[in-house]
Amino acid sequence: MTINAHSGLPEGGKARRVYLLLRDEISNGVFKDGARLPGEHKLAEQFDVSRITIRRALEALAADGWIEKKIGAGSVVRAQEQTGQRMSADFATLIPHLVEMDRTTTARLLSFSYDNAPASVADALGIPEGADVQKAVRVRSSGGQPFSHLTTFVPKDIAVSYDEADLATQPLFRLLERSGVSVESAHQTVTAALATPDVADALEVSVGSPLLFVQRVVRDANGQGVEHLSALYRPDLFRLEMSLARVGAGEARHWEPVIGGLK
Repeated sequence: MTINAHSGLPEGGKARRVYLLLRDEISNGVFKDGARLPGEHKLAEQFDVSRITIRRALEALAADGWIEKKIGAGSVVRAQEQTGQRMSADFATLIPHLVEMDRTTTARLLSFSYDNAPASVADALGIPEGADVQKAVRVRSSGGQPFSHLTTFVPKDIAVSYDEADLATQPLFRLLERSGVSVESAHQTVTAALATPDVADALEVSVGSPLLFVQRVVRDANGQGVEHLSALYRPDLFRLEMSLARVGAGEARHWEPVIGGLK
């Protein structure tokens, strides 16, 4: 399947909602390759919208390569090319896994510059607002298919030890270590975001597509922030998992994450 990154979502909030829900069901295997989607009338009842709204959503799915409109057969799910491998990361050991991912996937550097730290980044890193930072934007791919869009900010006094050519060929964590940084801890949050036009183009998805959003602040042994990362992941190619175990006894029995390798 070839996804058209420039077609965008259908017009109208209801049509966009139907488009995203159907696309997620196709991506998650609810409708497999070659399967026929329910007819427009049934879909309209299911989503409580008009048939015109359903038609707009289906036209957008067809334009993006998710389905094919066939005379007499309706809307049929198109076979997906297995150009990329869907990756999973254990939430309890996410950072080591992301470090390993740096070694096993390829990255393309989109931009490299020095700028003033945005207020939110400066606050997270514990540096003055407007302080000089090195900003880099990269896209990471697996099997030639882009799956993550990464924006990093590093304080200038650390970043001067590497240049654009270094970052284009080496993982950032290695460059930080080379500069003498001793990483001690990190804090990260996981939420969701919608693809902006530039991110959609880089990840080859439609504008407004839902993405997994991971923010991470890395600190050294003195508690000083040394890296601020904003990472956007395609949910059809990357997911977070967590293994749980029941521990304790009686009323105190509860779930705890299992710290270990990936399944």
